[in-house]
Amino acid sequence: MIDFKKGTEQMDHPEILYRLFFPRMESIEDSGLPNVISPLFEVEEGISVGCRFYPVKLDGPNILYFHGNGETCLDYDYVAPLYMQRGINLFVADYRGYGYSGGSPACSNMINDAHPAFHGFVALLRDKGYTGDLFVMGRSLGSAPALEVAYHYHEKLRGLIVESGFAGARNQFRRLGALHLLKDGEEPVGFGNDLKIKEITLPTLIIHGEDDEIIPSTEGRALYGLSGASEKFSLFVPHAGHNDLMMMATNEYMTAIEKFTKGSKTIK
Repeated sequence: MIDFKKGTEQMDHPEILYRLFFPRMESIEDSGLPNVISPLFEVEEGISVGCRFYPVKLDGPNILYFHGNGETCLDYDYVAPLYMQRGINLFVADYRGYGYSGGSPACSNMINDAHPAFHGFVALLRDKGYTGDLFVMGRSLGSAPALEVAYHYHEKLRGLIVESGFAGARNQFRRLGALHLLKDGEEPVGFGNDLKIKEITLPTLIIHGEDDEIIPSTEGRALYGLSGASEKFSLFVPHAGHNDLMMMATNEYMTAIEKFTKGSKTIK
């Protein structure tokens, strides 16, 4: 049996944390968008993680979204309208040390905290009367907690979306300049994205920029190939990098997500 806990704990080495997380603290501010909610969910005694919910439609699709390592949930004040225009409710979760969350970021904390974030997401939707399907989405680093949620709660979800995500741990150690931390011949588990996605049979959408300079598109193609889903779709955007993907193909990007979350059998 794969020890995913040991894999994430191995990645809590200070050299990796320094290169992987770029936390930025912010205070809660009014977004100016209608009906936005900014809840805090306790993930450990005395430590809570902040989230931002951008609702638009009671029976619309609901996406639990885990962002990249240099973002905060408040950054999505500028992105959420694209989802809202298409009738999609967006719920963005932060990590410890980001935004108005407490604590400090760590790989094991990020994965463990994905569980209370999911339960809080489900409870909020229930309490507020939102009845649409549930999806989980992760961008870049956020692909790890998104896959963790999909791996454990597939029966409660309608689908998984991975944008600019990574697959195998060895390549990730290499990108972080941390191969020297491995023992000779050791094959790291890391977050286990490549291992988890094999077991996830939920409908899956993979989005990646063909010219991604941080996480190569080969990683996205690897995730697509490894996916255990019988219904899987992909959008690989020509000339798009890691941080300009949505800007390079906004309509194609949002159309793919809209079609996927509304049950279309085709994406393009």
